[in-house]
Amino acid sequence: MCATCGCGQDGAVITLAGHDHPHDHDHPHDHHHDHSHGDHEHTETVSLEQKVLAKNDLIAEQNRQWLAERGILALNVTSSPGAGKTTLLERTIRELGATRTVTVIEGDQETLLDADRIRAAGARAVQVNTGAGCHLDAAMVGRALETLDPEPGTLLFIENVGNLVCPALFDLGEHSKVVVVSVTEGTDKPLKYPHMFAAAGLVILNKIDLLPYVDFDVETCCRHARSVNPDVTILPTSATRGDGLDAWYAWVDAHVNTTPAH
Repeated sequence: MCATCGCGQDGAVITLAGHDHPHDHDHPHDHHHDHSHGDHEHTETVSLEQKVLAKNDLIAEQNRQWLAERGILALNVTSSPGAGKTTLLERTIRELGATRTVTVIEGDQETLLDADRIRAAGARAVQVNTGAGCHLDAAMVGRALETLDPEPGTLLFIENVGNLVCPALFDLGEHSKVVVVSVTEGTDKPLKYPHMFAAAGLVILNKIDLLPYVDFDVETCCRHARSVNPDVTILPTSATRGDGLDAWYAWVDAHVNTTPAH
């Protein structure tokens, strides 16, 4: 986690898509590595991780309160790279954007490519480039919210960095985590990354249009997912062809309707 992967370096750059000036915040943060990385005791690593997560959880609660006060539903969308998160969001924006305001926080290590795709689909977006970091954290999302400034009642998607490890541990202040897994990845993903699937409110099984061409068993994957999260909802979809998207939109609408309007 942060003690070893470089996530603790506060090098995030926040950029509002369509603007030329990145918001590179140089605020002081407590997550500093001011000790030698030569010979770590295991207890030191655990202590550092607990400190990082405790501070993150505090900021996440502040984000959650900020969102609740504005009646904004925030969904943390996670997956491995290439599972189809951005394609799913593009189609969702085009098909739901006529009835509700959609905004997006995009997380990637580098580039504005996904934020530009989201903006082209019709939604305002802010890009968070994490540098060496492999996930978004609550502080990054808090700063992104300040830059994006979504209006009350907005549907907010947070597209996390492509990774099924660290994003499972970091609360961003979202209403729910949505995990996208594609049929090209193998049926054993829920068993290999149980923390991510255990944290999910919804699992989207994407790219089912490719089932005739890959070795993938839907029932087995669903069984594996429910072995780590018995109550999780699983929706088979094809973001490119449109299969199953009505059920996805209904799931979103049901959660929007539970978000107080302000």
